[in-house]
Amino acid sequence: MTPLFVKIKPGSFKDEISFDTENNLIIKIREKPINGAANTYLIRFLSKEFKISKRDLVLEKGQTSPFKKLLVNLNPAELEKILGHYKK
Repeated sequence: MTPLFVKIKPGSFKDEISFDTENNLIIKIREKPINGAANTYLIRFLSKEFKISKRDLVLEKGQTSPFKKLLVNLNPAELEKILGHYKK
């Protein structure tokens, strides 16, 4: 499983994956961070975006933080290819 470090911005106007000026992965999601709802929504959103099963994404660290470490059941090259679509 490949680690993926992200900063989440819950309660956003729309769902969006982007990178900041320092090439850090930023994910905006509409769901609010109440009772873990944003974490559940994040997994569902990323599974659709990455076209993988929800069970292939594990939230390892950051359950209550905007900074999260996910484990993705893809090899690093596959993950980099997917993320390359979101880089401008």
